[in-house]
Amino acid sequence: MTEEQILDAFRETGALLEGHFILRSGKHSRQFFQCALLLEHAKLMERLCGELVQKVEGLKFDRVISPALGGLFVGQEMARQLGRRHIFVEKADTGKLALRRGFTIDRGEKFLVCEDVATEGGRIIETMEIVENHGAEVAGVALFVDRSTTMLDFECPTVSLLKLPVKTFEPGHLPADLKKIPAVKPGSK
Repeated sequence: MTEEQILDAFRETGALLEGHFILRSGKHSRQFFQCALLLEHAKLMERLCGELVQKVEGLKFDRVISPALGGLFVGQEMARQLGRRHIFVEKADTGKLALRRGFTIDRGEKFLVCEDVATEGGRIIETMEIVENHGAEVAGVALFVDRSTTMLDFECPTVSLLKLPVKTFEPGHLPADLKKIPAVKPGSK
């Protein structure tokens, strides 16, 4: 699939939203990728993950890990297609990601981190830190959409299906058009 076909899939499923949004980072944006709307189309999800699987073919890793919630679905389907096991990290009471539900990470294991969308990569970095704190290694990162305006650098191979820089704004420095539109926070809390 071309990037334009992938972008069309987001548009056709209603997963690319236009308006005034507050991102997890607290920054504001005119666009928002609501991947949950795309993920409800199982065959499309399977196809997109298949495209992403092709991009990680040269990487050597034992298992797949992803941050919940959006990355969980990408990671599960990637693991299924790759014939690997999948685990996930999720938000603890502290608001930080944690390894729970009896999942374990063995020293020396290599992981592929999967996520749906990243702007600054905060959840990916948290996931990587959990892996590394257990004496394991991150072999690479795979995500559907890299919406960063700079180059995301996780110090390992990183692939995405779509690179679409989305301009973000600090809350106190909004452009006039966004100030006129009520802000919504459609993502995870």
